[in-house]
Amino acid sequence: MSDYLPTYWPQILFVLSFVLGVPAAIHATMTKEEVRAAIGWVGVIVLSPVIGALIYAVVGINRIRRSSISSQRRFLHEIGQGQFLRYDASEQNVLDRFEKRFAAMKTLGDRVSRCKLTTGNDITMLQSGDDAYRAMIDAINAAKRSILVETYIFDRDKIGLRFADALIAAAKRGVQVRVLIDAVGARYSIPSIVGYLSRRGVRVDVFNGNIIMGLRLPYANLRTHRKIIVIDGRKAFTGGMNIRAGFSAEIVGEDNARDTHFELTGPIITDLFHIASEDWRFATGERLAGEAWHIATPEKQPGERVFIRAVPSGPDKSLEANHRMLMGAFSIAQSHIRIMSPYFLPDRELISALVTAARRGVEVDIVIPSINNLKLVDRAMTAQFDQILKSHCRIWRASGNFNHSKLLAVDGTWAYVGSSNLDPRSLRLNFEVDLEVLDAEFAAHVVHLVEHAMEGATPVLLQELRARSFWVRLIDRIIWLGSPYL
Repeated sequence: MSDYLPTYWPQILFVLSFVLGVPAAIHATMTKEEVRAAIGWVGVIVLSPVIGALIYAVVGINRIRRSSISSQRRFLHEIGQGQFLRYDASEQNVLDRFEKRFAAMKTLGDRVSRCKLTTGNDITMLQSGDDAYRAMIDAINAAKRSILVETYIFDRDKIGLRFADALIAAAKRGVQVRVLIDAVGARYSIPSIVGYLSRRGVRVDVFNGNIIMGLRLPYANLRTHRKIIVIDGRKAFTGGMNIRAGFSAEIVGEDNARDTHFELTGPIITDLFHIASEDWRFATGERLAGEAWHIATPEKQPGERVFIRAVPSGPDKSLEANHRMLMGAFSIAQSHIRIMSPYFLPDRELISALVTAARRGVEVDIVIPSINNLKLVDRAMTAQFDQILKSHCRIWRASGNFNHSKLLAVDGTWAYVGSSNLDPRSLRLNFEVDLEVLDAEFAAHVVHLVEHAMEGATPVLLQELRARSFWVRLIDRIIWLGSPYL
């Protein structure tokens, strides 16, 4: 064999390229829904023999196919709690309180999300890591029946160990505890918190752990980026906050990162439990059922505020649900769109929707951190700013500590908050969960937070971007080319 290789390596390479490249190119052509993605992948495969096919096999294929995924309404019947259907918002419920354009958003949400817009909810905004962690740990300590946790990052640091010890104590007093951590996020700390929990009696597993060795990186694909905690089927927490000490001023001092999280009660709990329990079932095969996992009856009556919809999205049957909700929201805006996001890399469709709104006279303001924790993402963002600024939108670099919040409000009435960033990873590759909140009081609170950040922020100016050296702009654009996988 060693005698043939030096002589026939070009022929061997050609055959290997053909055997690997043709199926990969056919797969990309037949499975990619966007022509640019299909052309891009075929180009990589053809122009990089063997290597291109291997790259496509690792990061280009959506390997997650979940046959167990079901509609939220069917789930309620399966667990014998069909009474929650009474809390589904009707078109008339929306029209009684809001303009007709928001009833159109209800229709859109019904058609792109597995979950319905529900009435009779309460939502509390938690504006710091210390407040959020305190509220979550207090709820865990008070749990009597069940605790379900799903998160992206669960560090083994002072905050992570506080959570872990609270979960361990709950399991010891007989509470049913399940913890699902993303396979990549679990490895942000070495050793992982997984072993610490498991050895002390907590049922814990990782999401999508069957990935190729050596590729457990922050940029690996098909991660769960969701952050959900459901306590006794009565209270839930969700938003953008991971479990790590970096968000706690108590632990790290004034340099702590900022984020926003949310505490919820009401029928929205059924949606969040359904989403997290499906992910647990996908990872472990266990179906969470029985009295311990019973969803508590809401205190409010059907039809009462606050109107909330859970919007799960990810590379399964919920692909781009978040993207479609945002497209709809931008299209109905009449006065203003306020956005806060740590990673702002929208695709061409979302940029078009934003600039079209701005050209109609809608005020579009986007707040991003002045200092970003992901330098490559920040440079890719900067390379794309000109597309937005030249079309009447405004971008602001917020001063102060890094802010990980994902907040969006339209006309002070409709809000969208949760785990999704406005970047390709969140909009196509990650499993995310967001909340559509139709409530003027809550949306006004979101607007206030964004506008408060704008007060001390520095505007990003088109002329200053263009005045940077050619080489800086070129490097930014080269990094931007890889933005779909940053």
